[in-house]
Amino acid sequence: MEKTFADLGLSPELLAAIQAQGFEQPSPIQAEAIPVALTGRDVVGQSQTGSGKTLAFGLPAIQLADPTDRRTQVLILCPTRELAMQVCAEIHKVVSFKEGLRATPVYGGASYDRQIRALQAGSQIVVGTPGRIQDFVDRGTLRLDGLKVLVFDEADEMLDMGFAEDIEKLMESLPKERQTIFFSATFDPRIRRLIDRYTNNAATITIQQKALTVPTIEQRYYEVQGRSKTEVLCRVLDLEDPRLTIVFANTKKAVDDVVDSLMARGYAADRLHGDLNQMMRERVMRNFRSGNVEVLVATDVAARGLDVNDIDLIVNYELPYDTEDYVHRIGRTGRAGRKGTAVSLVAGREIYLMQRIQRFTNAKVDRTKVPSQEEVETKLVDQSFEKLKATLEAGTYTKHEHTTQRLLDAGFDMTDVVSALLDLWMKEGSREGEQIMEDRASAKKDRPQREFVPREGGAEGAQQGGDGAPRPARPGPAGPRPAAEGMKRLFINIGGMDNARPGDIAGIIYNTCQIPAGSIGSIDVLPKCSFVEIPEALAPAVLTSIEGATFRGRDVRMDMADREGSAGAANWAPRPPRRDEGPARDEGPRREDVGGGYGGGGGGGYGGKPRFGGGGGGYGGKPGGGYGGGGGGGFKGGPGGGFKKPYGPRRDDAGGGFGGGRRFGNNPGAGGFKPRRWDSGQGAGD
Repeated sequence: MEKTFADLGLSPELLAAIQAQGFEQPSPIQAEAIPVALTGRDVVGQSQTGSGKTLAFGLPAIQLADPTDRRTQVLILCPTRELAMQVCAEIHKVVSFKEGLRATPVYGGASYDRQIRALQAGSQIVVGTPGRIQDFVDRGTLRLDGLKVLVFDEADEMLDMGFAEDIEKLMESLPKERQTIFFSATFDPRIRRLIDRYTNNAATITIQQKALTVPTIEQRYYEVQGRSKTEVLCRVLDLEDPRLTIVFANTKKAVDDVVDSLMARGYAADRLHGDLNQMMRERVMRNFRSGNVEVLVATDVAARGLDVNDIDLIVNYELPYDTEDYVHRIGRTGRAGRKGTAVSLVAGREIYLMQRIQRFTNAKVDRTKVPSQEEVETKLVDQSFEKLKATLEAGTYTKHEHTTQRLLDAGFDMTDVVSALLDLWMKEGSREGEQIMEDRASAKKDRPQREFVPREGGAEGAQQGGDGAPRPARPGPAGPRPAAEGMKRLFINIGGMDNARPGDIAGIIYNTCQIPAGSIGSIDVLPKCSFVEIPEALAPAVLTSIEGATFRGRDVRMDMADREGSAGAANWAPRPPRRDEGPARDEGPRREDVGGGYGGGGGGGYGGKPRFGGGGGGYGGKPGGGYGGGGGGGFKGGPGGGFKKPYGPRRDDAGGGFGGGRRFGNNPGAGGFKPRRWDSGQGAGD
């Protein structure tokens, strides 16, 4: 007889929460893990994503938490912010039935202030990524002295993503007396070492993984920059030329952004997500089935129950975290014996999701080179040719004999007339592509290596052009371009060297400052900083709200780009001339160095200025020899001086001081430290 949730020892409040969500029977991992976890024993569970493991560890943790104690009692670690948000959403559904309990998600890329306020208000359950959790522990914002339950969700993914050091550091600050729960899809030696080190007499629960199968469709992925996704999506649509396409994104906002971008580029696109009422949903689906809408952008939840058989292309604009969702997505193409194609756009850490998808589906998803704009244009020309050929063969066109004859009578050649018409037609049906980072990387890879030709003149030639001619001076950096009318240009201290993209910068500002969507103007990312345009009225609020925000562990700082003395203005200050841009030391006098040695006496000094030389002194022209000596001039000494003579002779100072009279001074006397260059007895600049 199969177990029910009531058989697992759960409290009435939790049973009510489960019933409200429509669950009738526990999944295998829930049936095995919940009773053991409720006893307080350590648990090690092996179960794939989508098996119900969130409730398997979440329900016991919630039941064991004390609502009267405001300290953090349950800590759930997740490898990504997406999973942390997903797990916390599931926890919230249950916590709402147990009065006095609060759950807070903590992850990078979001406002520090908001998360700090939530923690200070008292949160018994915290769900987050190891990096941000450790950050709050270091700051003293998150105290874990009252921790009862520690959960590792997707432990193998955490190690794959490089969180091992964060985990080890975090474990040092946790109470020794606690319950530890590990959930992982795989148990390689790294996971085993972690389990052996941090658990005590753990119960091991392994659920036989069901085989996930995918339809026999062509699957491939493109590894792209996050900001390049929309352009790559457009190129894929142009190359594949599908009749109907579904593009999947993970959030309603992402769906809206993709639809707006596609429509702006001339594609017949529409959206399907939870904000649409039933009437709007039916209208969208009616237009999609009829072909009036060719690209449908949807979330997984909104696409459930979608039944359209002749979908040619599925695009994962964002990969789902749940492997089964990937299978459900691509299963909507290739039906009824039709050819189907599934394409995924993979950016950054999504590559780990793609690796896991391949591991659990036992399907090979080929990595493919991002199509170039030239490939797209060639394909569009071929498509136009086939359409024109089919039209001519079918004879389904109107003969414009009169207009044609007028053009011929005007002296135009028939070939020129046809070429001009084709040019107009193809320009009208094409879109203007964007240059993306992948294009530059591909061009650099395909560029033939230049043959190395040694410069004539050796090192001297290196300071000049290859032909011996003086190299022209390098232009200084251009100043920041002026902001658009009504906008204010702001400096932000993160750039390309921080792996920041325009989308990252926009995300920081939107998440932190709560400004209206679409407010941000152009964003210029430089190696060490960036510049962003904000409506002038919103700029002061943005500068105030951004304080405390971080990007990948680095404090974010913003300032006006054009205010005198600001960080933004300083960033554009012209650099001082480099040493190699002036004449070499031995090419003659510089800066009116009339007479005397470097900083030395004898009637001159560096730059011929009295304060740097003097009649009988050394560097600084001080009495009795000055800094570094005296006697007869020269840098730091002459024959009667020495290096800092008042403090005692040092380093062969008997007859010339540091540098002596041979290297820097105009006295050829004995002594000195390592005489070299300018050995004629002349000072530097003589």
